[in-house]
Amino acid sequence: MAVRRIDVREKVMARNNELAAEVRGRLAAHRIPSLNLVSSPGSGKTSLLEQTLDALGDRIRMAVVTGDVQTQNDADRLAARTDRLVQAVVTGGACHMDARQISTALDEIDLAETDLVFVENVGNLVCPASWDLGEDAKVVIFSVTEGEDKPLKYPKMFEQSDYCVINKIDLLPYLPFDMDRAVACAREVNPNLRFFHTSALTGEGMEEWYEFLATLAGIGQGAMG
Repeated sequence: MAVRRIDVREKVMARNNELAAEVRGRLAAHRIPSLNLVSSPGSGKTSLLEQTLDALGDRIRMAVVTGDVQTQNDADRLAARTDRLVQAVVTGGACHMDARQISTALDEIDLAETDLVFVENVGNLVCPASWDLGEDAKVVIFSVTEGEDKPLKYPKMFEQSDYCVINKIDLLPYLPFDMDRAVACAREVNPNLRFFHTSALTGEGMEEWYEFLATLAGIGQGAMG
């Protein structure tokens, strides 16, 4: 008999993209921007969000959906910084989140009372690059402990991102990290990236990040005053 081949991956991806479009439409109907934070493990995504919730929580109504492979530890950390619901997606070993999970999470969010949605993706610079979650933009985060050539090693993630946060800059005096080369490597992959240089630990560089988020959420200049 003849063999019939079924490409499961293509069907799964097609369905994901349909759900992502629905997510994007739901958020657009409420004029809610959304950011998908992606990185390798340990780059400081959760710390960045902790400081963001502390600094802007009384001015911007932020909803957070955070993904992890096995635990909800990151969600617990973030829930301690906000009185709004933080949703934990435990992927059970999967290396990425998908649009179905985000759609389900939106069902529990009061979109009429939300200004900005964060998705903290699973720590992985490969799989999440291929999965549309319905976000307005991806924000790729990498730390100065990871090496300047990270964008060249994982180009698709940097190609897919609109913003790049180079984090843990408080460690620069102690590391042989060349910031100019790091930016050049990222721009070689994606010339249109906008950069933020931050330390979520000390707060250095965070003001520019906060102003960006305030503007994105429609709060505008002066939100940090």
